[in-house]
Amino acid sequence: MARIAVLPGDGVGPEIIREALKVLRQVAALFGLPLQFQEGIVGGIAIDHCGTPLPPETGRLCRAADAILFGAVGGPQWDSLPVDRRPERGLLALRKELGLYANLRPVKLFAPLVDTSPLKREIIEGVDLLVLRELTGGLYFGEPKGIGPAPDGKGERGVDTLSYTTDEIERIARIGFKIAAQRRKRLTSVDKVNVLASSQLWRRVVTETAKEFPGVELDHMLVDNCSMQLIRDPRRFDVVLTENTFGDILSDEAAMLVGSIGMLASASMGDGPGLYEPIHGSAPDIAGQDTVNPLATILSAAMLLRYSLHHEPAAAAIETAVDRVLEAGYRTLDIRQPGHTVLIGTAQMGDLVVEHIVRGC
Repeated sequence: MARIAVLPGDGVGPEIIREALKVLRQVAALFGLPLQFQEGIVGGIAIDHCGTPLPPETGRLCRAADAILFGAVGGPQWDSLPVDRRPERGLLALRKELGLYANLRPVKLFAPLVDTSPLKREIIEGVDLLVLRELTGGLYFGEPKGIGPAPDGKGERGVDTLSYTTDEIERIARIGFKIAAQRRKRLTSVDKVNVLASSQLWRRVVTETAKEFPGVELDHMLVDNCSMQLIRDPRRFDVVLTENTFGDILSDEAAMLVGSIGMLASASMGDGPGLYEPIHGSAPDIAGQDTVNPLATILSAAMLLRYSLHHEPAAAAIETAVDRVLEAGYRTLDIRQPGHTVLIGTAQMGDLVVEHIVRGC
């Protein structure tokens, strides 16, 4: 029996998780997978109920699970809280506590969506890359951190520390090279070596680690150039390896290659159970309206089956069903193509994916 911790979170989180669970239950029935789901609270709802974004019982639930399915956290009602008590700190704490240092964000264009991207067809057709983001180091976790008096006594100063160790870089680099070896054998390491000391260490360690993987071609790219090349020539990329902050920004940029951030799934992996979530936020402005795109969360569930439960046929069945639903012309609001597609809501999109899974099996 595989134990799945389910953390819907805030905003649209419960809506997208509901659809992903529909899909998981369907493939579990079809493929004979014994799955047990247990729900916990995290983020803003946890603050409201327990006074903390990551209650101890949620932490225990996740540590005992085989995988974690995560929705989204945050909302304007919690924006006035101190930074260390905001909903997002629950997710950051969970990643840190479970040692989830590797974030995989596949960016693959579904052929039916080629005309939903703001970029020209000839630039994005066939895009298939993966952003591998280091997840537990860098600016988001470095110390010292905080706001205090400015040294000159005039106003305040905000401080965030960007730091990485050799071990932190080596372990994420090895994952990157292993993934690239199973794909098209190209890895692009992104840094800011011309300015940052942490990037100088990053480049040196990645270059040294590359010697263990002679079959993988390595190139280095400055982050500003990478941000341009993702738009100019995205098909040049296979695996993009980057530190925490750069990866956060570049993967959101890459979302537009496939038409919408609502299409991008992610997996966070490391020492503990894998955590699977869409890369978009809680979108509180559309929560409860049955308009949010659940496909990123459904595709995250496919990654859960592939990476944590090692069931490739079930994962592939979900991805094929998503492709067939899109090919049939069904779209949520974010990927609509007026005059050419059928606009549907969140729940209907989940139902259609389930329907096509059954047809395909």
